[in-house]
Amino acid sequence: MKALENKSLFQDFNKTIAKRLFEENTYPWEILPKIHGFILEIGETLPEEEYDKIGDNVWIAKSATVAPTAFINGPAIIGPETEVRHCAFIRGNALVGSGAVVGNSTELKNVILFDGVQVPHYNYVGDSILGYKSHMGAGSITSNVKSDKKLIKISYKGEKIETNMKKIGGILGDFVEVGCGTVMNPGTIIGGYSNIYPLSSVRGYVADHSIYKNQNEIVEKKED
Repeated sequence: MKALENKSLFQDFNKTIAKRLFEENTYPWEILPKIHGFILEIGETLPEEEYDKIGDNVWIAKSATVAPTAFINGPAIIGPETEVRHCAFIRGNALVGSGAVVGNSTELKNVILFDGVQVPHYNYVGDSILGYKSHMGAGSITSNVKSDKKLIKISYKGEKIETNMKKIGGILGDFVEVGCGTVMNPGTIIGGYSNIYPLSSVRGYVADHSIYKNQNEIVEKKED
């Protein structure tokens, strides 16, 4: 299960203000229940010359751009140079890194977005972690609850890994590209530098440096 560990999925924990959470926990899904408390703790330590505190437990970097039509519910931290666009809906427990894009009609809930992440068009990202400079195409979403409402198991190389959690969306490693209209089923984990074809339905684990065409056709990504 080494490929599922934080240190395998994310190359540099310094690319998120939540570095400590990734160092203290082995697997990414272990972090999800701790986002709320972490934001409340670290938010109070953010320098006032760099962040404005807006309303109840919402900290926004002074260099960030937030559209007047966006809604941000706390607790949340919006990092430097990040853009939150028209009608974005941040429901809470959202830690958005620096240089990120949260686009029009995109909804976030209980997430960590590393620096440089782009979720720019009609995305739903819930109970998920998106690695450095990962990108979700228009209309791609994370599904975070099974239809039968049972606890989520991570499918990994023929194994079913118990999480004892009801809500897990998608875990994307660094530099992952997700095609438009894709659904990542509950507990999906995609290794770094992988590409997901548009209109895919993805479940389980996709190895790093892969091209996902469909469930039965996942090929190694060749470098030019």
